[in-house]
Amino acid sequence: MLRDNTRYVREEVKFSYLPLTTPIYQTSAYVMPDGAAFRYTREANPTVSQLNAVISQLENADAAAAFSSGMGAVTTVLLHKLRPGMSVLIHYDVFARTLKFLRDFMSLYGVKTTVAGPGTDSLLKSYNGQDVVYVESISNPTLRVQDLKRIREEIKSKSILIADSTFATPVNLKSLDVGADIVIHSGSKFISGHNDVIAGVAAGGNEFIKGLDDFRKTLGETLDPFAAYLMLRGIKTLHIRMKQSGESASRISMDLKKLPGIGKVLYPGLADHPEHDLASRMLRGFGSVVSFSIDQKDLDFDRFMRSLSIITPANTLGGVNTTISHPATMSHRGLTSEERKAAGIGDSLFRLSLGLEDPGDLIEDIVNAMEKATTKSGGRN
Repeated sequence: MLRDNTRYVREEVKFSYLPLTTPIYQTSAYVMPDGAAFRYTREANPTVSQLNAVISQLENADAAAAFSSGMGAVTTVLLHKLRPGMSVLIHYDVFARTLKFLRDFMSLYGVKTTVAGPGTDSLLKSYNGQDVVYVESISNPTLRVQDLKRIREEIKSKSILIADSTFATPVNLKSLDVGADIVIHSGSKFISGHNDVIAGVAAGGNEFIKGLDDFRKTLGETLDPFAAYLMLRGIKTLHIRMKQSGESASRISMDLKKLPGIGKVLYPGLADHPEHDLASRMLRGFGSVVSFSIDQKDLDFDRFMRSLSIITPANTLGGVNTTISHPATMSHRGLTSEERKAAGIGDSLFRLSLGLEDPGDLIEDIVNAMEKATTKSGGRN
């Protein structure tokens, strides 16, 4: 019979029944030799492995790998593919941290980055055989749509095409089916969908993902099992969330165009969007993000965000609740004013990520906040 101090420590783990959902395997390691398939959670974990399998199915990929953040996925993919002397082509209107990583960090290791203007035409004009072409299928925050099929036809097999499809999600675009070699998502956004996860995923061919995952194990970019569980839970409602929030985005984009004081409205579903025809062909839905500028000169932008009562100002997107951000002072604050101008990000531009609230309430919230934020309207809300 075991003594008490041994009983406190000893745990016999024996499971022979099947749960309805994937459990959280909250363990750092596994009993050997039977646990050799997983060994150590930094290397592999059953909950994370299930997430990888689901992502690969959603993207029509051979395999997928999960990371501790969206930027973890971006940086690990690029570090795995790039070597000193290689070159990358990217466009200005991407998430600022991605551009910063290539321009400010990878340049220290002899990697040359060429930055093109927004849109596929500008990208291909700057293409001269770079080893990697990196695009956002729907750009952040200007919502330009890259023609992945056309890019693939132009670069053929000379270059690797990496697509960040966070804004499109697998619901609206299967990036690998239209030309991308590797697709990346910030799992923190629409895929998890509840603003309670920091995660990233990448999907592609077996050979690449196998090498990428081995590289991930060494770098330590490991997604914890609880976050993987939350992503798996979020994926169950991804399709219906994208449908409803996309319908709200479509209505909001049209309503915004009618509001006094609103300038340019950017949304791929609008007929005046520069890639509307492309988006109609390539995407299954136009997405859940609308960007717009406020041209009302007497409006205080800070007071405007503080005056919102339903829409939440936040440096994120993709959740069930509607959020708004001011890219010039939030997500893209690290760019110079010249770089923001090149990306099409004006000081009056706002990014609205639609959630599941009633669109009528959201428009009323914007109208009320604009009224309260005008200098003639008095005090701060």
